[in-house]
Amino acid sequence: MPKRRDIKKVLIIGSGPIVIGQACEFDYSGTQACKALKEEGFQVVLVNSNPATIMTDPEMADRTYIEPIVPEALEKIIARERPDAVLPTLGGQTGLNTAVCLAEAGVLERYGVELIGASLEAIRKAEDRSEFRRSMEKIGLRVPRSGFARSLTEARKIAEGLGFPLIIRPSFTLGGTGGGIVYNREELEVIAKAGLDASLIHEIMLEESVLGWKEYELEVMRDGADNVVIICSIENVDPMGVHTGDSITVAPAQTLTDKEYQTMRDAAIAIMREIGVDTGGSNVQFAVHPQKGEMVVIEMNPRVSRSSALASKATGFPIAKIAAKLAVGYTLDEIPNDITKETMASFEPTIDYVVTKIPRWTFEKFPGAEDFITTSMKSVGETMAIGRTFKESFQKAIRSLEIGRFSLTIDFPPEVDDRSMFLREKLRRPNSQRIFWVAKAMREGMAVDEIHALTGIDPWFLYQLEEIIEAEGIIAKHIMDLEVLREAKAWGFSDRRLAELWGVKEDRVRNLRKEQGILPVYKLVDTCAAEFAAYTPYYYSTYELMDEADPDNRPRVIILGGGPNRIGQGIEFDYCCVHASLALKEEGYVSIMVNSNPETVSTDYDTSDRLYFEPLTLEDVLNIVWKEKPIGVIVQFGGQTPLNLVRGLEEAGVPILGTSPDAIDRAEDRKRFQEIVSRLGLKQPQNATALTVDEAVSVAERLGYPLIVRPSYVLGGRAMEIVYNVDTLKKYMKRASLISPGFPVLIDKFLEDAVEVDVDAISDGEITIVAGVMEHIEQAGIHSGDSACVLPPHTLPKEIISLIERQTETIARELGVIGLINLQYAVKDGDLYILEVNPRASRTVPFVSKATGIPLARLATKVMLGKKLCELGFSEKIHPQHISVKESVFPFSRFPEVDILLGPEMKSTGEVMGIDRSFGLAYAKAQLATGFTLPLKGTVYISVHDGDKEKVWPVARRFAQMGFKLVGTRGTARYLRERGLEILPLNKVSEGHPDVIDYIKNGEIHLMINTSRGRRASMDGYQIRRAAIMYNIPYTTTIAGAVAMGDAIASLLSSGWDVCTLQDYYHSGSKKEGGR
Repeated sequence: MPKRRDIKKVLIIGSGPIVIGQACEFDYSGTQACKALKEEGFQVVLVNSNPATIMTDPEMADRTYIEPIVPEALEKIIARERPDAVLPTLGGQTGLNTAVCLAEAGVLERYGVELIGASLEAIRKAEDRSEFRRSMEKIGLRVPRSGFARSLTEARKIAEGLGFPLIIRPSFTLGGTGGGIVYNREELEVIAKAGLDASLIHEIMLEESVLGWKEYELEVMRDGADNVVIICSIENVDPMGVHTGDSITVAPAQTLTDKEYQTMRDAAIAIMREIGVDTGGSNVQFAVHPQKGEMVVIEMNPRVSRSSALASKATGFPIAKIAAKLAVGYTLDEIPNDITKETMASFEPTIDYVVTKIPRWTFEKFPGAEDFITTSMKSVGETMAIGRTFKESFQKAIRSLEIGRFSLTIDFPPEVDDRSMFLREKLRRPNSQRIFWVAKAMREGMAVDEIHALTGIDPWFLYQLEEIIEAEGIIAKHIMDLEVLREAKAWGFSDRRLAELWGVKEDRVRNLRKEQGILPVYKLVDTCAAEFAAYTPYYYSTYELMDEADPDNRPRVIILGGGPNRIGQGIEFDYCCVHASLALKEEGYVSIMVNSNPETVSTDYDTSDRLYFEPLTLEDVLNIVWKEKPIGVIVQFGGQTPLNLVRGLEEAGVPILGTSPDAIDRAEDRKRFQEIVSRLGLKQPQNATALTVDEAVSVAERLGYPLIVRPSYVLGGRAMEIVYNVDTLKKYMKRASLISPGFPVLIDKFLEDAVEVDVDAISDGEITIVAGVMEHIEQAGIHSGDSACVLPPHTLPKEIISLIERQTETIARELGVIGLINLQYAVKDGDLYILEVNPRASRTVPFVSKATGIPLARLATKVMLGKKLCELGFSEKIHPQHISVKESVFPFSRFPEVDILLGPEMKSTGEVMGIDRSFGLAYAKAQLATGFTLPLKGTVYISVHDGDKEKVWPVARRFAQMGFKLVGTRGTARYLRERGLEILPLNKVSEGHPDVIDYIKNGEIHLMINTSRGRRASMDGYQIRRAAIMYNIPYTTTIAGAVAMGDAIASLLSSGWDVCTLQDYYHSGSKKEGGR
């Protein structure tokens, strides 16, 4: 059937900030949907609060709202725009839950808006665990025995009937939020409470344990004519008990018999029909008993999911794009396959290769967090690799992780005495390193049967790993043997690993390969196992004879992506890579993308002219360079990942576009940068470097405490810390030597209470334009990626802003920057200090681009190709007339052992943006977008360390003047009462009941201000801050944050808030000012 004519305008709901369980795969999905609907002539209205997304670029939708994704904002947008339909299935759990709220509140009916993609009934039947169970029983499919509870009393009763262990799954949540495995009554109390709090409808399912069963997923699509296709089967290497987002997964499924697969396929189709998803895609999860073969249905997501993005990249079938077209009336047999241009979307994909996905965790960012994975997702990113065999695919995926490992190697910690017991515990209890411990167990002589019994991993996968380890023994005995080299490369062994096994340098292996012509060929991802010609150059490498990568004789440029998401390097850098590709196309160059992240827009098959889904290692990148012979490589946009390859690329004679590698080194190398600062007469905090503990102690005695210390060449403030005494410094030095071995530790005098400033600028070698000066809301000492910031600056004097702009232009000219540059300054007592210079794209580039309307990354790419800013029509600074606030989003709810205090090491996973005409309203919107609704009345709890008491007094007085009741710890209360404020003292946790946590549990505290000092805060403070997270109470751990909250609440009280499109903000005018 043709597209619907009764729909003209469609509202797409995005997924909001990047959080664990809901990452940039939804930007990929949303971007595809926007393009697909605009292509069909529909008017697209988009709402999303995440500025780092491609989908929120003003040209992606006709009307773009960067607003909080909450029912109140959506109702305002619907009232303004009057869309005919809303499409919520591409915005993750956020989009789905928001649509359900709008429907149940009568908003959709009131404005005559239709829910498309999935009906309200289908969403309820899939997402409400009790409804889903009834639906499965109706069609004769088995689900694990379970019960449903809306209270702890009900949960206890059900648990008695089911027995332990059992699984808790909240309804209407994401990434296993609030769920977990329960082994005893004590754990039941904790996890059931968390699940009830997390569920949109305050309901949890308690389910019999199927721990150790094999887990599978099917990606399914259905259209309005009841055509159903299976896009991809996915097998979890880790058995049930590990969230699928935290499991290593393989596509297609490797250990299912054809009969089992057909049974599962039939079940998935029956589920789609029963639930009623009739125009879109869904993900259905199954568990299969490893011995009996009994199959049970676990759950279904009636929307595009994380696995949908993986399946799309694994097969080349654009699930989100097709889902959008199905939602507006098309059927599968009417939608052409972009890759073959011959088959239709009703043609099920067939693949003749193996895809492996491995999650990436960042437990090191959260001291105190236990490295233990369960049914609640904890990974922040993932990598994907493609090979002709599982072995090749798996080994490529390992080196794609960018964790410093190129093979299945791991060492026992030095403090371990009983290695056998330690190893068995690491195998029994799922953790982020378990696959490496599996290999270690094999090297130690443990049998596959015992490893299977301890891990539940299917023996087929274990035998594959055992064969890799046995092959290493053979390789080691045949040093530089050409036949062995050929076979090893076909099995996915890296040059680095071969060099280790042979005891030679890596470049010797690489040179031998090149001399002997042992080079990879590139195969197409074509959806049809080479049955039809493919027209989209989407490649993976393997070591065979036939090469499918046809040459393109136009000038070519390679863009190096950022690899798997991690804290400190996420979607913001992918955003820049996508814009680089678009700019190259506009300028007539062939854009070649290299990346290994299946979640991103950059790895969509039509973002670039040629896509290589490959690890970002020197070996893999050089192989592509030798194949493509580009005029240059762009390394500025992928974060630290490409920069780590610059030295090797330069030594191999590969031209680097933009700022020279030497300029990058001058900015990164502390001593070289100090020479620049000195020559230019700029101020820098007193600093030095130290390689040893003794050197560090000597430096500290000279500079004085507190100090800020960090390793060289890291991103995201990795291992950065403020130290207040010599003992802490000594401990730090020992840890830092493991993070950047052989590189000095950087030691700076810490500027307490300074205001930090982030600056993004662009230079063509002659003119430098400062695109954005961002004032941090939190004071110095909190990582720039974690601090909220405002553009234009909120409190900085004009003369300081002018000085910042002049110094930025001076530094860019000195370094010879061609492209982007990011600088960080501190303002203290009227003086300006330069803290850091990064001659590359920063994580604030998307935010600045959205705040100003300047496509910075696109302009920077054209500058790297030789264009001048004047030619590009960008020779003046932009001064927006609206206020933009960026706020960070944290994963603390996933790590209950971790304190929520912020510091110099980055902890946030994502960001939101608030835009309005005043700072207060912009900040309020940003807070609302993170999930916190600022209270307009109620009680404020205040507890600050001694150094902050004087500063908190005006803040407390302001809240009192706005009508809030004040409570606090005895010390803070005494200080404020002595200065004339009425405040009720509360007991700390250690002082007896009723204490502050009792007040939090009883809903008697509505906002919390709690500051602490030093690396370890008191247990009282920790427990109070954790309670704020559990009960979703707005909190701040800085005085500056408290001041901003006061501004926001005052603005809300005086005027309320409204919504406005990005396009309208831009059209309302910005002042321009010439650059230097």
